[in-house]
Formats: sequence, structure tokens, C-alpha cells
Amino acid sequence: MAHLQLTAVAGGRDDDMEEVALLGSYGEAEGPSSRKGEEEEEEAGMRRAQVRVTGMTCSACTGAVEAALSARRGVRSAAVSLLQNRAHVVFDPALAKEEDIVEAIEDAGFEAEILPDSAVSQPKSQKALSGQFRIGGMTCAACVNSVEGILKKLPGVNRAVVALATSLGEVEYDPTAISKDDIVQAIEDAGFEAALVQSSEQDKALLGLIGLHTERDVNLLYDILRKTEGLRQFDVNSVRAEVEITFDPEVVGLRSVVDIIEMESSGRLKAHVQNPYVRSSSNDAQEASKMLHLLRSSLFLSIPVFFMRMVCPHISFINSILLMHCGPFRIGDLLKWMLVSVVQFVVGKRFYVAAYRALRHGSTNMDVLVVLGTTATYVYSVCALLYGAFTGFHPPMYFETSAMIITFVLSGKYLEVLAKGRTSDAIKKLVELVPATAILLLKYKDGKYAGEKEIDALLIQPGDVLKVLPGSKIPADGIVTWGTSHVDESMVTGESASICKEVSSSVIGGTMNLNGILHIQAAKVGSGTVLSQIISLVETAQMSKAPIQKFADYVAGIFVPIVITLSLLTFCTWFVCGTLGAYPNSWVSETSNCFVFSLMFSISVVVIACPCALGLATPTAVMVATGVGANHGVLVKGGDALERAQNVNYIIFDKTGTLTQGKATVTTTKVFSGMDVGDFLTLVASAEASSEHPLAKAILDYAFHFHFFGKLPSSKDDVKKRKEDAFSQWLLEVADFSALPGKGVQCLINGKMILVGNRALISENGVNIPEEAESFLVDMELSAKTGILVAYDGDFIGLMGVTDPLKREAAVVIQGLKKMGIYPVMVTGDNWRTALAVAKEIGIEDVRAEVMPAGKADVIRSFQKDGSVVAMVGDGINDSPALAAADVGMAIGAGTDIAIEAADYVLVRNNLEDVITAIDLSRKTFSRIRWNYFFAMAYNIVAIPVAAGALFPFTGLQMPPWLAGACMAFSSVSVVCSSLLLRRYRKPRLTTVLQITVE
Repeated sequence: MAHLQLTAVAGGRDDDMEEVALLGSYGEAEGPSSRKGEEEEEEAGMRRAQVRVTGMTCSACTGAVEAALSARRGVRSAAVSLLQNRAHVVFDPALAKEEDIVEAIEDAGFEAEILPDSAVSQPKSQKALSGQFRIGGMTCAACVNSVEGILKKLPGVNRAVVALATSLGEVEYDPTAISKDDIVQAIEDAGFEAALVQSSEQDKALLGLIGLHTERDVNLLYDILRKTEGLRQFDVNSVRAEVEITFDPEVVGLRSVVDIIEMESSGRLKAHVQNPYVRSSSNDAQEASKMLHLLRSSLFLSIPVFFMRMVCPHISFINSILLMHCGPFRIGDLLKWMLVSVVQFVVGKRFYVAAYRALRHGSTNMDVLVVLGTTATYVYSVCALLYGAFTGFHPPMYFETSAMIITFVLSGKYLEVLAKGRTSDAIKKLVELVPATAILLLKYKDGKYAGEKEIDALLIQPGDVLKVLPGSKIPADGIVTWGTSHVDESMVTGESASICKEVSSSVIGGTMNLNGILHIQAAKVGSGTVLSQIISLVETAQMSKAPIQKFADYVAGIFVPIVITLSLLTFCTWFVCGTLGAYPNSWVSETSNCFVFSLMFSISVVVIACPCALGLATPTAVMVATGVGANHGVLVKGGDALERAQNVNYIIFDKTGTLTQGKATVTTTKVFSGMDVGDFLTLVASAEASSEHPLAKAILDYAFHFHFFGKLPSSKDDVKKRKEDAFSQWLLEVADFSALPGKGVQCLINGKMILVGNRALISENGVNIPEEAESFLVDMELSAKTGILVAYDGDFIGLMGVTDPLKREAAVVIQGLKKMGIYPVMVTGDNWRTALAVAKEIGIEDVRAEVMPAGKADVIRSFQKDGSVVAMVGDGINDSPALAAADVGMAIGAGTDIAIEAADYVLVRNNLEDVITAIDLSRKTFSRIRWNYFFAMAYNIVAIPVAAGALFPFTGLQMPPWLAGACMAFSSVSVVCSSLLLRRYRKPRLTTVLQITVE
């Protein structure tokens, strides 16, 4: 995943763009060991071969092939895939040849063929890629487990996560070992539909084409693409009017490819970049449309059957016609048989196909239950029809039961598809923030602007200068090069106040330009923008599984076999009891018998059981919650983080930049050596000029203002120029500069050592602090100011008081956390007196002061010893170890990239209120998940005994199979709708946060 850049909000500490790696590269996750192994392979001169193996039918076959290859001299390793019918062999070309590999496999009794181009020496190892695949045909958690298991067994696949709620799978794979087509093929071989949605590869694009109608158009496109320099390969799909291109971005840009296609075809063909999110929405719409078509067909055929069964017997004229004979059969029975056969085998074909695929791979799902129930009903009804036709005795038939079960299941599936589509509304809204087009400013070679051109926003390239009109959205992340305006960033950062943008200011793509024309230079485009990274983060969180999901996965694996066993047990119990006369004959209708009576109970048990509700309970809630969190400026990195946050016992805050605004200012200066104040400030500013610490900038600003009654500029170019002027005007030359973390700085000025820092730095160097200075320092620290002590040439010469204002919401947030049952703690590297003064002001009782960066992680571990769940809120590089050590790490959005990468939550708005929002959302989400599980479990625990006839002896009420099918269909819909209630979540208001009570 690429980097996320977050800009400083109003009053932030840095006007420059800040790159923030929200998600580390998958390639980095491989670790050094895997890369080292591949490098050793290259150095040893090893070669790889992909071999197609024919004739394997089971895992014993793959074992035989691997054994045969491993025994061959020169073969270093061999991995065989049964699903792909392929062997991946690493061999020493000096000891073995391709023919030897083929011979070894054939000697084991299988056919072998070396795949083209596989024997070519592999390029240097490249980082793993991440591909997102749309998987169709999954109906429950058992399907998810089946697909994940198959993917994880594929050679070259490092990680695979499949989400039922989104019908998406995210696969991390080594492109040198397996291709996306191999992954798609493996999923399809497992009985599901698969297609690549998007990949982390940066040199591939999918173009849609307008005007691609005839074979002549296709040939023209081939000719144009073959002549285009920089295109490595392309694949034209004339049916979908698409072309997938692989190109070298250093040779040709995507916009150039689009322009070349249009120009070379004289306007006959027009290309545009396909947005993967738009395609995903289109696929969702197609799936819903397909399901609706099946539902309409089933209703059209089932209603007449139901009418003939329930209504027609009460209408004598129609009933007499239906009782007329056509040969040995009654007309009514023939009509029902024909109509239901279409419903059973044409409309219901999808259930048979899905059930066959599941059983073929040794798994079971809801489709198996539907097929068992409807087929049993249908087969019995056909047998009863034939028996009545040839004997004259007509036992009861239940054709309408089979048809109505399929109809109700389809209606439930259709509603489920619609409801699941609404769970991803948050991502759709984020995608819609990006404008469709942008105004590109064209320029000549000498840099002068030549005009304007409206282009597709997906074709923007880094370095493009774009014109943004008032009232329009900014198309890409970049830097303002001309103009002044106010920009509304609330849709991305949640910051309600508009922010002034001028030359050198950074802007975020998708935000709204309010009142002025801006020219911006695009810096980040495509997957590198803030908005794209937020979308990627939300998607990754939605793909992840919360630990609580393991319960559903376990139940799903044993659910269907248990239900089938219960169904058989129900049939045997009622049938044996009826045969032995254990219940009165009056319970069985005159037109029925004990066998049919027992069969209906058994079918009801099979049909009413619903594993889908359990599988949807967690992922749908997590999906909605992560989207809601993103809308409120809280980005969650996964379901596991969401689950841990609900149980937080302690929350540890860093002080500077987290509880405080991070804008330090000098408020007091006191000289104790008789030195002139101006000379003192010049000396201190000269020492601090090379430091990157926020306090150093505060001291420089103060000293500059003292000498020149101005303020140091903030824009990048001006700072550089003015700093050069400043050095020549008033700062002194510095030598042997050294920054001491947690203490201060030291250097040589005029050949003499100067120390600027805290009390520890001064004491360690043997400098005595006068009593007057010590008393003054204590007074400052008690008033929540940080003392900066200065020693020059071994003598104490003065001190400065620096204060960092508290965030206005800090005290209320601390009180709110206490009301939620969470114990707040403050950890800081500042001195004890200042730390205690700040803590007292905001209401924190537990303070850990003078803690070095590495010690913050130790503080967290001390709280974790008794099993408590600890959260850490921080923003700086020195907070990263603590964020990683905490059970839940929360990084302030304006913080550094390292801090954000180590965290589980990113608070985009840099507002402490979002700490409460994050924890409150987590609690609400898992409360909803528990309700979902309660409904799903309670439904099955109550419904199955009722369907089995547990209440029949006492009430005389029997649940017919078609009603059982209706209950099953709507149980999963009810769980999804329950999760959708989270969309109504409203974060606690600052004015009411103190009324939050422990749940």
C-alpha cells in the first residue's frame, strides 16, 4: 500500500506536506529471511520451472509427484498444486535439465509439460503484490473458510483474507511464483466465480473503450497498441470493450496512451480509465439485478402453484377443471409438476451448482440444506403423483412446498444483497468525493501557459498544474502555486472550519475550494492520495477478521452436518413412534400416512436451519463501523483493533502535541550572569538553530522577534532564504553541535561549550544552579511551564520559560474517559513539577514524568502485567515504541509517519474528542455484534426444535416446510439490517460527554 499524506490543519505545526505510511508495504512484511533465500537462489545459479502435471486426482498424487521430483539429482525444491495441476520446481541447471524433470514426473505415472517461458532465469526478487479479488457464489462462513484454505495452499501466496460481507478476497502473493490468473483459476476450480478488482501493481491499467464495435475496430486498436512505445503487453476484451495494458511509466504515461489511441484512430476510438470502485458498484448492481430476475421468475411460477393448492379447491368450477384427467394424470397435478420442475431445476439451478461445488471439495453450506429440503419434497411429490396415477389412490403432494421454499430463499438472498450493498456506503461516499474531471493548464517548453484542457481526473500525473475554480473539488493532492482561497476539508479530515490556502500551502484531493481560483501542482495522484489511502485503510479494516469471528467459523464448519443429523433423527423418531403407535392416529391426516407426516418434520428442520446469519453477524457490523468511523475522522486498521478497544482499562497520553497543542511559545526570559538579554538570546538561538525540536523553533521565533520585531516565515522557500539572511545578520557560528534526546543540545560557540536543556543536562556537566535561579525555576514549573536552562563556558547564565497551551477539549475528554470507566495516565519526558501542574489542570491523577522514549513502552508493560488492556495516544516518533507496545495504539492525525504506522487507530482531526469516539464506537459495534450472535443463535436454537415438532404434541401446530423456508430466508436479512443500524451512530457531543456511563 502506498503512503498517506496528511496536511496540518489550521494552527498545525508544519505547513509542508507530510507523508504518512498508514499501511506498511507488503514487501516489507516478508522480512529479510525470504528475500535472503531468493538472493541465495540467484547467487547459486538456480533456475525455476513451472510444469503442468496431468492425471492428479488427490493429495496422494501430489505427494507422489513431489517425492519423484525431490529424489531427482539436481532438484533443490518442488511444490505441487493439485488445484492448479502444476508443479513449481527449483533446480540446478548444471545437474538437471528440463527433460529430467519431465521424465521424473512421467516415471511417477503422470503426464508433464514444461510451461512456456518458465525456464528463463527469474529476475531479481520483487516485493510481494497485494491483489483484491471479487469472489462470487459464497453464501456462508463455511464458503469463506473453504476459499481461504485453498488460497493459502497455493505456492507463492503469503496471505489470504476473504470477507463474506463484501464478497472480496485480498491476497498477498509473490508475482515471480504465481500470477493473478493462477489465483483466479484456483478460486474458480474451487467452485466459485472470481475476478481481479485491483492490484498494487503500479504499471497496469484497465481502459474502457468507446467505439469498439466491429472486428475492424479491434484490429485498428491492436495496430495502435503495438506501435506505442513503452507498452509491454496488452489484452483486449472486445466483448466488454476493455483493454488491460502493462506499461513502463518511465517511458509513457497513462494519459499519453489514452491520447495516442484517440489520435491514431482519428477519433473513432476513445479510451478512459476504468475506476475499480465504479466497476465494483456495477458488479453489485448486476448481482442484485440477477437475483431480482430469478426472484421474479420464481414468483411468476410459484404463485399459480400456491393458488391451485390453497384457493382453487374452494372454487368449484376451477376445481372441477383441475380434477379432470389427462390420461392417468389429473390436469391440476400435471400443471403443478411442470411449473415446479422449472422452479426446481431452472430457477433453482444455482443452488444445485453451489451445493455440488461445496460437496466436491468436502465442505457444506446453506445451499446443501436448501437442495436437500427441496429435492426431498420434490422427489416425494413426484413419487406420490405417479403412485396416484397408477393405483387410483392419491396421497398428498407438496409441490408448492418445494417452489415456495426456493422463492422465499431467493427473496431473502435478494434483500441480503441489497442490505450488504448498503454496508459499503461509506466507501462509495468517499469515492464520490473525487471529481470526474480536472482542468489541466497546458504550457510551452519555456514554461509559459498555452491554454487549458479538461481531462479525466484519473489521468492526472505528478507535476501537472491544475486549475481549480470556486465551488469545485480539488482533483488531486498537491501544492498551491498561484492564488488564495479557503478550502473546506471537512469531508476528509472532519475539520469543520474552512482553511486558508495560499502559495506553498498543501491541499487534499476531494476537498472543496470555496471562494477563489487556485492553481495547484499535483504531488500525489491515484493510490498515493490521502483519500485513496483512507479508502484503502477502510477496505483493509473491512477485510480483516475480528477474533470473535473465529467462533462463527468454527460453528459454520460443523453446522450443516449437525442439522442433517438432527433432520434424520427427527424423521426416525416420528416414524418409529408412529409405527409403534406412540401417538394417536388423529395426529396424521386421513389423506396422509406416518411416513409423510415424519418427512415433513424432517424437511422443515433442514430448511429452517440458517448458517448464514452466524457468518454475517461480525463482518457486516465491522464493515459498517469502519465506514462510520471514517466519516467521523476515526480510521480503524482492523477488526481486531476494534475488538480490543472496547475493553480498554487504561489510556496513556503523551503530553506534548497530544494533550497540548504542540505550539510551544517562550513566555519568560531571565538572565543571571549580568549578560545583556539580547546577547543571551543570540547565544541560545545560535545553539538551537540546528535542532529539529519544537522547543527550538519557539526559541528561534522569540529571539528573532526580540531583535527584529518580526516573525520567522513559515513557507519553505522563504524560510530557507530568510535563514541564510538571519545567519549572516545575527546568529553566531556553531561547531560540534550535538542533540541529546530527552535532555537538550550542546555545541561550541567562540570555542566555548554552551549547554541548552533541562536540569539533568546542566547537572551532569557539573554546572551549579544558583539558589535564586532554582527558586525561579520551581515557580515556573509549578505554573505548568517548562524551564530551559543555559550554561556557557561552565557557568550558569540564565533560563527561559516555555509553555505549550493545552488543547481546549483536553480536560473534558479526560473527565469523559473517567465516566466511561477508563483510567487516564500521562507519560512525558518533561520534569515532574511541570508534568504535575499540567495533569492537575486537566484532571489526571497518575503521572509518569522524566520518562525517556524507550521507557514509555516499559510503563505500558507495567500496566499490562495484570492482564489490563492498555491504550496509548501519541503523535511523535518517540511515541512509536509505546504505540506498538500498547494493546490499542491511537495516533493523532497531524503526527509523524512512524507514529501513525505503529498505531491501530488514526485520529485524522488531531482532536482528543475522537479518542472517546473511537472507544465509544468500538463498544457500540461489539454490543451490536453480540446482539447479532444472540439473534442468530437464538433463532436456530428455538426454530429447529419447533420445526422438528417439539411443540406439536402440546399445541397441535406444525410448521410447514415452506414457512420454515421463509423463516430461514429472513433470518440472515434481519442480522444484516441489525448491523445497518450502526449507520445511525452519532459520536458523543463535547457538551454531553460527561454524561456517558459505564455500560
